[in-house]
Amino acid sequence: MNTRNALISPLDIPVAQIAVDVEGLTKRFGDKTVVDQLSMTVRRGEVFGFLGPNGSGKTTSIRMMCGLLTPDAGSGHTLGYDILRDTAAIKREVGYMTQRFGLYEDLTIRENLDFVAGIYRMDRRRERVDAAIERLGLTSRAKQLAGGLSGGWKQRMALAACMLHEPKLLLLDEPTAGVDPKARRDFWEEIHALAAEGITVLVSTHYMDEAERCHRLGYIAYGRLLALGTPQQLVENSGFATWHVTGNTVNTISTLADALRHAPGVDMLTRFGNTLHVSGTSAEALSMAIAPWRDREGLAWKAADPQLEDVFIHLMGQSRDNFPGAH
Repeated sequence: MNTRNALISPLDIPVAQIAVDVEGLTKRFGDKTVVDQLSMTVRRGEVFGFLGPNGSGKTTSIRMMCGLLTPDAGSGHTLGYDILRDTAAIKREVGYMTQRFGLYEDLTIRENLDFVAGIYRMDRRRERVDAAIERLGLTSRAKQLAGGLSGGWKQRMALAACMLHEPKLLLLDEPTAGVDPKARRDFWEEIHALAAEGITVLVSTHYMDEAERCHRLGYIAYGRLLALGTPQQLVENSGFATWHVTGNTVNTISTLADALRHAPGVDMLTRFGNTLHVSGTSAEALSMAIAPWRDREGLAWKAADPQLEDVFIHLMGQSRDNFPGAH
């Protein structure tokens, strides 16, 4: 599978609808190339997700697009501003939410937000704070100390702080790490509500269910963009064929997994209890690999659609580590 072509879907839209457009972005730290020739476009009002292993260059890529980090090579525009010359203008239009809680735990929610508004000398200070508190559903907890909040409520407060200056672009760096599933779902509902108002959102995440909530995705591994498109496009263009096979005992599936693990045509095996997902990039080769087992007693086979997670795991396995001295 040629991932550089098959898994990168071009985006052809009018210039007025473009929020981010970068070409050849490259960033090095010492002798390590953290981002290597990144080119992509993001629509205004789009929720765009970055996925990839730790150290893959996701956060570095986002920071370069938002004027927070200067690239060593490449060019581009964000919100119509040049990412090399107009960094101050870009920063004024960006709300940045990191994965670590960065506000004051010995202040209340309202005091935290008022402090942020004061630091940036915002006009309509009280109005902005009141609006952010109401928007993020924080009214009943406005007088509660931030240190006593759960992860989900801290997350809401952090997002409220990001929205005080009414940004046009939100940068969210793994914002739901350590947050319970309900809080994560509520958070994503709010993100899509903001996108519907025209705010562009760049978010990095490790969660597949969150990736599937994005309008489009970019998968970065070891500094290179390997996949770009909607979740549906990435699955359809992957060329993956998948079978699900369920066994009547744990041992039955374990025996099958051992037999198929290194079989020609089998690129990936994933266990889900007594069910095994068997995938390959060639439907014909995969069919030949599983043929001897199709009629075995105790095994039930079913052709299935590949999962987004399968595509990304395969891409990660095909990637080459960019750490100096790695093989």
